[in-house]
Amino acid sequence: QVQLVESGGGLVQTGGSLKLSCVASGSIFGIRTMNAMAWYRQFPGKQRELVASIATDKSTNYADSLEGRFTISRNNAKNTVYLQMDSLKPEDTAVYYCAAGLLLTSPNDFWGQGIQVTVSS
Repeated sequence: QVQLVESGGGLVQTGGSLKLSCVASGSIFGIRTMNAMAWYRQFPGKQRELVASIATDKSTNYADSLEGRFTISRNNAKNTVYLQMDSLKPEDTAVYYCAAGLLLTSPNDFWGQGIQVTVSS
């Protein structure tokens, strides 16, 4: 089993930046199956949606709606994935979830608890 723990969320003003971090821990076998790590977000009353994902080889996949404002990265040695969020807008307000799994397009085998990001206008 793999545990994912997010950090770095909070309240920021429009136009500001936040950097989310997610550390994976647990069974070595489970961590080795995590080809891809990702960030999803969920708006109130909506389904969770993929924000960005990154594979072990650092190839990435982004949601089209981000307009280049977010950057995903990872440190394989530390089993950590990051999400740098710039030029934040109130519509980015959501609960952000870290996830990990096999497929770059939709890694969803393991989930974090979620972290709130609130962008004030």
